[in-house]
Order: sequence, then C-alpha cells, then structure tokens
Amino acid sequence: MKWSLLLALIASPLMAEDLPVLAAPDFRLPLDASWKIAQGSYEPKDGVLVCAEKPENKHVAVLWHQVGWNTGVLECEFRLDGSKSFIVGCDGNTPEGLRHVGRFSLSPKQISIAEDSVKPSHILVKQAVDLKSGVWHKLRFEWKGDQISIQLNDQTLQAQHAFLAMPKTRSWIAVGGQTASIRALKISGKP
Repeated sequence: MKWSLLLALIASPLMAEDLPVLAAPDFRLPLDASWKIAQGSYEPKDGVLVCAEKPENKHVAVLWHQVGWNTGVLECEFRLDGSKSFIVGCDGNTPEGLRHVGRFSLSPKQISIAEDSVKPSHILVKQAVDLKSGVWHKLRFEWKGDQISIQLNDQTLQAQHAFLAMPKTRSWIAVGGQTASIRALKISGKP
C-alpha cells in the first residue's frame, strides 16, 4: 500500500476529544491485572516505575497494558538511567494473527515512528535528538486511525500509514539496555 508521512511541528495534538482514562497507576502499589510483564522487570517504587532488562531474557524489557484501543493517548515522564532505548507501541489482530502494528522508538540520539506490516519494522519518519541520561523527559504518544503523533519535550513527530489503522488489542512499553524510570503515566482511549 502507498504510504505517506508527515514531519511537522504542530500546535495541537491529534486528539480534539476527551477520552476515558484506561490506566493511571500511581506506582506506589503493584500493577493491577490489566498489566503483564512479558520480559524484564518493572518495579513500582515511591511513585516511579523502575524498568530494566534481565540478561537471561536476551530481549528488551516489555510491559503490556492488556486493554485495547484504536484511538488513544499515552502520557508519561521518563528518565534514561543508562538505558539505550525506550519504545511505546501497540499490538493488534492482523490477518497474520496477533502482532505489532506500530511504534515510537527512541535512543539518546534519535526518535522514530515505524509501522510493522513488514519485518524489520518500516521506519516512516525519524529525527535527531539529544536526550541526556538522568534527566526527566515528557512524552505524549497519540494514535488516531492511521496516524501516530509524538510530542517529546519540545519536539513533535507525526506519521501516517494504512497499517496503523489495524484494531489494537494492547499497548506496550519496552526498555533496552540498563534501566529507565517512568512516572506520571496515564493511558486514555476508546475502541
């Protein structure tokens, strides 16, 4: 399918509507049953979720939020504490079964949006950044139909692709490398 991408600084997010809050853990208590640790460790402590790979997994640390949405917003603050990557994405029921649909990825030097109709993921748009370790960064990840928009601190990245419109069954956060921390996480959305 033909794809298009948009890379733009935008004044307003994709969402012009209020969405119901699906999750807003305070990270003072264990995560509820809507969450599943697929790989690595995710430990809530004093209002912060500490995320880390486990070397024996040989895979990035992955946390699933097992509530589907097709229009949604994930907001959080995160800090790279030696981590090499921080990824937010969604999985959905595709003709090939349950699999990744799309994602936002970052490393300390680059952010990107990709769609997953092919392997490896097809990067739609990327941009250079300079993310310092040990500093809190603000993220707003929005998904509406076939579009993803990211607001990372003062930078915005947006992409569009037909595959991104697949129905989503869960969202996820992945951390690669050492540790990262998350606070003020809120997921809002609707089917």
